[in-house]
Order: sequence, then structure tokens, then C-alpha cells
Amino acid sequence: MRRRSTQSSDNIYEIFSDMALLMLAAFIFLFALILITAQLQGGGKASVSRFELEDMQNELSQARARNEQLQKEMDSLAGTDVNDQMQKVLASAGMGKGKGKKDFDLFVQGLRDLPGSDLHLVVDATGSMHGVTTFLIPVLRMIAVRSGKHLSAVSWYADHKVGTFTGSMGSMFDHLMQAAPFVGADETVGHAFQNIPNNAPTPGAYLLIGDEPPTDQVYYSRIPAPVFTLPLGSSDSSTKVAYQRMADRTGGKMLELKFQ
Repeated sequence: MRRRSTQSSDNIYEIFSDMALLMLAAFIFLFALILITAQLQGGGKASVSRFELEDMQNELSQARARNEQLQKEMDSLAGTDVNDQMQKVLASAGMGKGKGKKDFDLFVQGLRDLPGSDLHLVVDATGSMHGVTTFLIPVLRMIAVRSGKHLSAVSWYADHKVGTFTGSMGSMFDHLMQAAPFVGADETVGHAFQNIPNNAPTPGAYLLIGDEPPTDQVYYSRIPAPVFTLPLGSSDSSTKVAYQRMADRTGGKMLELKFQ
């Protein structure tokens, strides 16, 4: 039930993307057909009339115009959807106004301090994070957009298992929700950072997101980029201590975003 509901927001991007690709394929096909026909006519082997060729050229122009319009609609819808999701997430998490809004603004300012041009999200996928999965994707999308950085990769960790995805933002989040278990009890952060650098290029910064401290040994000096940490809705002081230590040891910073 959880994964079906989280896919709905991303599927709209996939549908429009598929439509755009189909229109592009039609455009390329018609263009190739016109070129072939023109060559046949030049060699005296025309199989279609001049009027049929003009019809194909008109269809090509219409396909080009429709493809451009579809791309504009997709971009507009994507932007609107992201903004709507952000507002809904902020409201549902108690950060739409008052002190919550101020906390969010401080959080955004912290995101802008992320070094480099790209960002790699690292997400706790143990059972303790199951409660936030209903709005996890909008939160991650919000983080990616507000950071102003290119989202280069997304990874999850749980019980000595790790998954890393690259590609478009939508595909990475879709893979995350499909593959990440959100079960288990071991927050094996150390094991994750032993594997993640081998699975994706070194980013400007990592952003570690979770609600429990590591349960294994973390070798801070072996992590190739600063780790900014974000403890989600945790009142456990040990989590904040551990996340602050990781940020300090790697040259990052601990951010706070309290969900109420």
C-alpha cells in the first residue's frame, strides 16, 4: 500500500516523459521518411506524389509543434507539482507557518551552505523510518530543489545492505521506493560509506538522512566528501550527538528539520 501511493506522484512524470519520447520518435520517423522520399525523387524512383510529400511535411511540422508544446506542458506541470508537494509537506509536518516556518527557512539556508555543485543523498531505510515514507519522497525532492545542487545519486542503507542509484531525479526516487526495504533494525552507516564511494562519483557533499545513530563503526577519514547530516524528527540525544560528530569529522554540518 505504501509503495503504490508513493509512486503516484512520480508516475505523472513518467507518463509525460513517455509521451514526449513517443512524439519525438514520430518526428524522427517522419523526418527520415521525407529524406528517403526526396532522395528517391531525385533519382527518378519516386514512390509517392508531390502532394503526398507535402502532406508528410505538414505532419512533420505538426509533430514538431506538438512535441515542443508537450515539453512545455511537462516542464510546467513538473514545476507546479513540486511546489504543491512542498507546500503540502510543510503543512502536514507542522512547518507551514510560525516557528515551524522559521525552522524551515533556517534549514534551507543550511542547504545552501552545501559545498560543490552536486549532492548525494544517503537515506536510512531501516524500520524506524517506515513512519515517514508517506512523505519521504516529497521531502527528498524538496531538499534536492532547495539545495540548488545537482542531485547526482541517491543511496539507502539497512542491515549491512546498500543500494545506490543514479540518473534522473524521478527515476532515482522511484528506484529508492521500490528497492529500499524500510525494515530492519541496524543503521549500518559505516558499512554504507564503505560501499557508496565505489558505486557513484564523489559528490560535492553527502547528505545523510535518518532518525537513529549508527550501529557500526564509521571510518570518518575514509569518506571522500563532507557529510551534512539531517536527523529527522528524533528526540533521541544520541542521534544528534552521532550526526553532529559525523558532520564535524568530515567537514560538514548538522542541519535540523523537526516534524511535528
